[in-house]
Amino acid sequence: MTPETAMQFIKDHDIRYLLAQFVDIHGAAKTKSVPASCLMDVVEKGAGFAGFAVCGLGMEPHGPDFMARGDLASLSVVPWQPGYARMACSGYVNDAPHPYDSRVVLLRQIERLKEKGWTLNTGLEPEFSLFKRGTNGELLPVDESDTLAKPCYDYKGLSRSRVFLERLVETLQTVDFDVYQIDHEDANGQFEINYTFSDALTSADRFTFVRMAAGEIANDLGMVCSFMPKPWTNRPGNGMHFHLSIADEAGNNLFGDDSDPQRLGLSKLAYHFLGGLLHHAPALCAFAAPTVNSYKRLVNGGSNSGSTWAPVFIAYGDNNRSAMVRVPGGRLEFRLPDAGCNPYLVHAALIAAGLDGIVRELDPGQAHNINLYALSTEACREKGIGILPQSLNEAIEALSEDTILRESMGPEIVDEFLEIKRQEWDEYSRQVTAWEVRQYAEFF
Repeated sequence: MTPETAMQFIKDHDIRYLLAQFVDIHGAAKTKSVPASCLMDVVEKGAGFAGFAVCGLGMEPHGPDFMARGDLASLSVVPWQPGYARMACSGYVNDAPHPYDSRVVLLRQIERLKEKGWTLNTGLEPEFSLFKRGTNGELLPVDESDTLAKPCYDYKGLSRSRVFLERLVETLQTVDFDVYQIDHEDANGQFEINYTFSDALTSADRFTFVRMAAGEIANDLGMVCSFMPKPWTNRPGNGMHFHLSIADEAGNNLFGDDSDPQRLGLSKLAYHFLGGLLHHAPALCAFAAPTVNSYKRLVNGGSNSGSTWAPVFIAYGDNNRSAMVRVPGGRLEFRLPDAGCNPYLVHAALIAAGLDGIVRELDPGQAHNINLYALSTEACREKGIGILPQSLNEAIEALSEDTILRESMGPEIVDEFLEIKRQEWDEYSRQVTAWEVRQYAEFF
């Protein structure tokens, strides 16, 4: 949008307030409400925030303001808040892009692609769980009848949550999401929504909007919409697969090649990008699976439904959903991220890793079109297949040793992320859980 078309948009939609929105280092949406008449102030100068009050901005209480500058291309109505519009913002401090701001970090990686005339297109597949609060405040399945051992694609489970799902879809369609399917996933009370791919920045902005919309619509209906990676011990977790491809300036898919000798439909460029993903997988894990809970999802074991559907081994395959990267033909499906990730940092890390693979022409090795879940750890090692970190602590240590990702993304954001995640791991490690009490209270 131009300033003129933006002001006309405000007038046409009777917008009274603007949500100047950015994210903290975790990817959680942060906003200020600004009168619509101040739209261009947010674009040109930014909405001011006390940066020390926001997690991960690397600021002190005596420092300058964090200025969230709006991107007019992201301006949209907020359907669940009539009279409001939302604009995604990038952070500036002292009139310069702030290296601790997640959107700024992604924009810098996008510029590296633009230098080559490339655009990373991504299609995200968010999964989420619907709950209600019990009398004691505990989270319970919103649909008490949703109890099948294998509930994936179940009609009853889908139908009985249709009020929320329909409202979410209609909300997203109002702001031009091309939603093309919704399904009940493989855990009870779990759903996935699919919408058409876009460039990496738009994808990150959109997923942030999805979490904002889903949370508020659920709240209005007396529900809780959770993007927690692993809400249940014995059921699959909430993933968010990234479908990846690079396009040239004419929009041609540079990852596709029908002459691929492996018959996966991939170009040499795609294989080198894939080589970068596999090489940097342990460090990527820190951004893609960023919580202690994430590693309850990334386990080599079954669930009530028969599978976790989450990767454990650093491998790729044709239509192999047990591998970290699936190849649906002419693109890559990166299956590692969960729904609790910061989409800006994951996109930025993927570009950094993929470009490293391209620059160094990294070979991803052979595809593995077998059920990796059925193999032992030792059998995978014999095949040269690496194992993903099995805890947040392992992942952050891998990231701390990955100098290429640190230099590419910026030492400021990576070091800040590592410090915060080490604190999270330390706090988690000191917790005494109900399991420990049951296991040890009278054991000795």
